[in-house]
Amino acid sequence: MLDNLKLRTFVLPNRIMVLGGYGNFGKRISKALAAKGIDVLIVGRSFEKSERLATEIGKSATPLCFDVPGELGAFLAVHRPDAIINTVGPFQHQGYETARIAIAHGVHYVDLADGREFVCGISELDASAKKAGVAVISGASTVPALSDAVVREYRGEFSSLEQMRYGISPGQGAERGLATTQGILSYVGKPLSPFPSIKKRVFGWQNLYRQFYPGLGNRWMANCEIPDLDLLPQRHDIKTIQFSAGLELAPLHLGLWAMSWVIRFGVPIKLQNFAGPLLKISNWFNGFGSSDGGMHVLLSGKSASDPKTQIERSWFIIAKDGDGPHIPTIPAILLAQRIAGGDGPPAGAYACVGLVSLTDYVTELQDKKIEVVTQSR
Repeated sequence: MLDNLKLRTFVLPNRIMVLGGYGNFGKRISKALAAKGIDVLIVGRSFEKSERLATEIGKSATPLCFDVPGELGAFLAVHRPDAIINTVGPFQHQGYETARIAIAHGVHYVDLADGREFVCGISELDASAKKAGVAVISGASTVPALSDAVVREYRGEFSSLEQMRYGISPGQGAERGLATTQGILSYVGKPLSPFPSIKKRVFGWQNLYRQFYPGLGNRWMANCEIPDLDLLPQRHDIKTIQFSAGLELAPLHLGLWAMSWVIRFGVPIKLQNFAGPLLKISNWFNGFGSSDGGMHVLLSGKSASDPKTQIERSWFIIAKDGDGPHIPTIPAILLAQRIAGGDGPPAGAYACVGLVSLTDYVTELQDKKIEVVTQSR
C-alpha cells in the first residue's frame, strides 16, 4: 500500500495554480501552461467560468472556486501546486497576504503586478522566502520584466545611458481588464513619487506627447507610474527615465488627460471607483479603433566604442489582431515552466528583473501576430 502511494506521488504531473485563472491574463497563462504539459488549477470567484475554461482546455485543467486569501491555505494543502501565479489586481493597494500564505506552504509565488510600491516592496518577504526555500517574484509582466530585458540586450552599446523613454499603447479593440483600468485610474492626476525624471514634479496621465509606431502611426502618450521608475535607473545607471501609456483613440486619451487636471486641481474624486462604468463606455468606441498595439523603448547616450559620440537605439514590439494581451503573460509562463521543470529561480523575494532574456521572451511569442522592429543611429 505504501509503495503504491509513493508511486502515485512520484508520477503526479507538475502543477501550477493560477489565481484569476479565467481573467484577461489568467486565461492566456492557463492555456499556455496546459499546452506545455503542465497541470493547471484555474481559480476564480465563479466556478461556472472556471469550469468553462477548464472544459475548453481539457483534462490537464481543474476548475476551483474559493476565497483568496481566506481559503487559499487549505486548497494549497490539498492540491500541492509547485507554484502560484497571481493575476488578481489591481496590486496598487494590496498587501502581501497571498504571498505569505504561499511561503508558509512552501509554494513558489509569481505575480503580474505593475504597482510601483507593491513590486519594489516585495523584498520585505526575502528572509522568510529564503528560509522556506521558495522564490517570491513580483512584476512578472511587461514592466519591469520585458523593459528590463530590452535594456540588458542593448546596455553594452552605451558607455553612458542618459535617457530611457518608453511606453505602451494597446489597440482600442484589444481585450482590456478591469484591474488594469483600476490601477491606471488610481494615480491619474496625482503626483508621482520622485524618480530620475527630466521634470521636478510628474503627474499621472500628463506630459502629453505623440509617439510614432511602425505600422501603426502616431499615438498619444501620457505619464504612468510603474516599478521601473525605481528599479531600472539603479540597475542600469540610467540618468533619466520616462514611462508613458497611450490609448489608440485620441478623444478617449485626451478625455482622460482632461480628467487628470480635475484631479490635479484638488477635486476629491476617486476615479478607480468608476473603473467599471468607464471601461464599459470605452468599449462603446471599439468599432472606431483597431486591435493593434505596441510598445516602444527609446534609449540614448554615449557610445561604448566612442564615448564622445551620441547614439540612439529604438526598439518596438508591434502586436496585431488583438494579440497584445499575450505580451504581459510571458514572464509568468516562462518562470512557471522553469519551476515545474525543477529549474526555478533562486529562493528569495524580489522583482522580476534579470530573470527573462529578450530572446526567450520574443521566442515565446513567435506563433502570435507580433513583430519586433529595431532602429539605431
